[in-house]
Amino acid sequence: MAEQLSLEEKDRKLGELLRGMGRVLIAFSGGVDSTFLLKRAHQELGDNVLAVTAASETFPTREFDAAVDLAGKLGVKLKTTEVSELTNANFVANNPDRCYHCKTGLYTHLKQLASDWGYPYILDGSNVDDLGDYRPGLAAKTEQGVRSPLQEAGLTKSEIRELSRRLELPTWNKPSFACLSSRIPYGTKIEKWKIDQLDQAEHFLLQLGLY
Repeated sequence: MAEQLSLEEKDRKLGELLRGMGRVLIAFSGGVDSTFLLKRAHQELGDNVLAVTAASETFPTREFDAAVDLAGKLGVKLKTTEVSELTNANFVANNPDRCYHCKTGLYTHLKQLASDWGYPYILDGSNVDDLGDYRPGLAAKTEQGVRSPLQEAGLTKSEIRELSRRLELPTWNKPSFACLSSRIPYGTKIEKWKIDQLDQAEHFLLQLGLY
């Protein structure tokens, strides 16, 4: 039976993993996991960390703006880019492997940016709990060589929230968020007007204080 590491030991392991990479590009959405990863990477590697936030049709503008603002408050280097899922027929068809096609497009794009800018590693915020869900996007991550240090260090979502709280990150208790296309049932075509309708509805609910 594998030895169970304490939260502090997992955090130290994360630091060791990050230092071993030396120079990293992080896919940064502004959520709980990618924010914690970005903070820890910046602590360990300083200016050898670059956050990249991608705008897309299925990522609400409010979330994009919040991620950009947060990166500024954390004092990390940030570049923004754009991807378009709706130009991918396999994504628009909205079959159960939808996320695979979305993530393949994103990671392929980030891989090119990392190559252009001289970052040997691309990181995402996947954690141990993600391994127990149906996440076809994980296959795309593996295929494109993206690493998940939080997963490698054995950190769960609740542990990441606790470590984020200790670091006084504003995202420590932020609700989990999935792209707007996840609200549309499999087999129902994803179209821009549907995404916009969902975005407006959720924005309205947020204004009512519902999270």
